[in-house]
Amino acid sequence: MTETLDTTKINEIRAIIDRGLGTTQSRELIAASEVADLLLDLRLLLVTSEADLEAAPSN
Repeated sequence: MTETLDTTKINEIRAIIDRGLGTTQSRELIAASEVADLLLDLRLLLVTSEADLEAAPSN
């Protein structure tokens, strides 16, 4: 089975990544907790997408 993300989820993920990069690109050091928060936000979106895919009826 091929799993795909819808455009809305992809745009949300891009926005989170862009925000993270925007706030950290000019800094030399980034706290591990900031990186962990960013990754957890992305993981939450992906897990939600996965749950949506599993709940969708298969035709």
